[in-house]
Amino acid sequence: MCMLSSSDLPETIAIFPLPGALLLPRARLPLHIFEPRYLAMIEDCMKTPQRLIGMIQPEKGPAGGASGLSTIGCAGRLTQFSETEDGRYMITLTGVSRFRMKREIGGFTPYRRCEVDWSGFERDLGKPETDGAFNRGPFMDLLSRYFASQDLSTDWESLGDADDEMLINALSMLCPFSPEDKQALLEAPSLTTRRETIITLLEYALHSGRDAGDFMQ
Repeated sequence: MCMLSSSDLPETIAIFPLPGALLLPRARLPLHIFEPRYLAMIEDCMKTPQRLIGMIQPEKGPAGGASGLSTIGCAGRLTQFSETEDGRYMITLTGVSRFRMKREIGGFTPYRRCEVDWSGFERDLGKPETDGAFNRGPFMDLLSRYFASQDLSTDWESLGDADDEMLINALSMLCPFSPEDKQALLEAPSLTTRRETIITLLEYALHSGRDAGDFMQ
């Protein structure tokens, strides 16, 4: 994959608001694209040198409808693409950097576009993060109890072999947390903070007998 530097990041990107979908730097997010406006977004994205799409959580209005966008999202580079016989796209985004939304830009595209600010997230473009305080044994025990309580299955050998960042970020993206919880995981200032947040969510789910996604609702 072509690595991007801060000078490569554009001021304006296409935005894909998708509730509950979380993308983190250096992680991969597979997506199934079928709405016409997002099919157009993918086609336009592939014409740009950076091939970036910004994943962001829509915010709920008073009546439960989407009234806006979260302040912070994460841009991913389109690194895999295939088309089905009926015209749908199967893509993979690889996380590049988080961004702060400045303003939405009007125009003639059927999808949304925003002017964004990349400052403050320079670390996202660097090497994978480590978590020096990570005590993996108790964490994996907690995770095993949570998966059992939620009737979830996984490849425990692969999880055990994963490095700190891959493990924590994969769980952040894949566990059935609420959109609000996933936003908190996205905005975590460090890998250690993100891991501590996951532990809080897992412990709450186990102690309350509820889904972790209920924690911040």
